[in-house]
Amino acid sequence: MSLYVDADACPVKAEAEKVATRHGLKMYVVSNGGIRPSANPLVETVVVDQGADLADMWIAERCGPGDVVVTGDIPLAAKCIEAGARVLRHNGEAFSKANIGAQLAMRDLMADVRAANPLGTGGGGKAFTKADRSRFLDALEREIRAAKQAGT
Repeated sequence: MSLYVDADACPVKAEAEKVATRHGLKMYVVSNGGIRPSANPLVETVVVDQGADLADMWIAERCGPGDVVVTGDIPLAAKCIEAGARVLRHNGEAFSKANIGAQLAMRDLMADVRAANPLGTGGGGKAFTKADRSRFLDALEREIRAAKQAGT
């Protein structure tokens, strides 16, 4: 059982490390670079080559049943769910077999809407809040406990 963090633009790396350490889990922080390595022996910083989706591919190729993945990337979430991993967004929302299809469809729809906007106005997601951080901590704790329980 491991925790994988898609670390590019991830606002909850420190929180994930705290929860992983409390549970004695190996944590992989995967990015294209620019991430300060942790001194924690349970945390391995993985820097992949620059390139589209290389960090995502690294995670998708290694995660499986019993693992927990933290990502905001919907296609990566779909691959991880297919591999049997539990997947959370940075704000604590869980991706699942039941909702990933709708998430992918909405992602594609929004990409089409953005492409159809000739002025490029609008956009930008909502700000990450303390409530999001708190929800993430609670959700990660629940997912890790559920994964441990399922493995016993």
